[in-house]
Amino acid sequence: MVASRRQWAPDSWSGLSALQQPDYPDRPVLQHALSELSKLPPLVTSWEVVALKEQLARAAAGQCFVLQGGDCAERFADCSSQRIANQLKILIQMSLVLVQGARKPVVRIGRFAGQYAKPRSADYEDVQGVRLPSYRGDLINRPEPTLEARTPDPNLLLRGYERAALTLNFIRALVKGGFADLHHPEYWDLDWTQHSPQAEVYHNLLRSITDSLRFMENILGSPAGGSDRIDFYTSHEALHLGYEQAQTRQVPHRTGWYNLSTHFPWIGIRTIAPDGAHVEYMRGIDNPIGMKVGQATPPDMLLKLMDILDPDNEPGRLTLIHRFGAEKIAAGLPPLLEAVRAAGRRVLWICDPMHGNTKSTSNGYKTRDFGEIESELSQAFEIHERNGSHLGGVHIELTGENVTECTGGARGLNEDDLHRAYETEVDPRLNYEQSLELALLVAGKLRAESR
Repeated sequence: MVASRRQWAPDSWSGLSALQQPDYPDRPVLQHALSELSKLPPLVTSWEVVALKEQLARAAAGQCFVLQGGDCAERFADCSSQRIANQLKILIQMSLVLVQGARKPVVRIGRFAGQYAKPRSADYEDVQGVRLPSYRGDLINRPEPTLEARTPDPNLLLRGYERAALTLNFIRALVKGGFADLHHPEYWDLDWTQHSPQAEVYHNLLRSITDSLRFMENILGSPAGGSDRIDFYTSHEALHLGYEQAQTRQVPHRTGWYNLSTHFPWIGIRTIAPDGAHVEYMRGIDNPIGMKVGQATPPDMLLKLMDILDPDNEPGRLTLIHRFGAEKIAAGLPPLLEAVRAAGRRVLWICDPMHGNTKSTSNGYKTRDFGEIESELSQAFEIHERNGSHLGGVHIELTGENVTECTGGARGLNEDDLHRAYETEVDPRLNYEQSLELALLVAGKLRAESR
């Protein structure tokens, strides 16, 4: 009997090899925290999850486009009204640019309200000659370079849930309160646009949208329904399996199990072993799920994973997020596209142009070059088109803050600029200006496709 047909339970992963899990010194405290977490209300609802799955099925069919973006790793300290609002603002701005380019709806998925854990390449690191456990995100330990801070703390699981709930509550309040109302773009027009090289392009686009809206309302003689609010979904990497299991529930009037800590969990490229614990957990939940794929995912392995995770070939169920790097995508992506096409699989393809382009500078900063990010994304559109496939979305690590973590872009940031506002504890993110510039690039590609 194949894995996809075995009996499943939320804890059936526990007997398998589970990579990237923290080593808690006090197991009874961990079990108490997980027990408390399992009793708390869910963060999202099953009908929201089902609605997203339907939209992802439409994106796979080319009827809409997915924008997934947010922090590499959220920090508890950043759970503030201004930072959350700025994150929402840049995603709204980017989505409007994409709507204008694609001439189709955009599905907005934030990497927030739960993106508190990160995989690491090593369990330990040397900090000024001291060997310490690696920082794995605020859900697990703390970034300060001391043994006490780096020791995994189960109580952070409860704090992560609380921070996710606060973030999601504020986002919902903003969206439902008219924060995204197209009649009032000043609510979410970030101050930086007055200085950005892309400001004129963006403001012309904004005027076009609002003018079109007013024109339609004048013809109809009434306000355009739905123009004052938008749909927003959450996502995070389903890394800490105990945390994910604790929020996995059955709900009234639906069959199956739902991870109700997020709408859209994904499996990272370090944890996609077909016989591993993460794949076992993810195969049993009814959420739409994502999976990172790249150089370490040969076609035969990908087909096996799809058989496990999506045995019924269900539209909207499985999203493949490819990440290769600008220098490797041309050779690495086509074999995966061909394998999926030949198998008759209905999946949504999304490009992550960030993770394959990470490097370290001579002065010790981890960074990404905007030109390489742009190159991988441009190549992705072209490769999908040549291979009879369809790129249905982008997955970007970004922030609404004025950080200097990625080089390049319209202002030409270089290695010497990184120290000015380098805030990330893990991977570098595009700042607001670079994010909008990338959205304009994607909009141009989508506009060319629609001709």
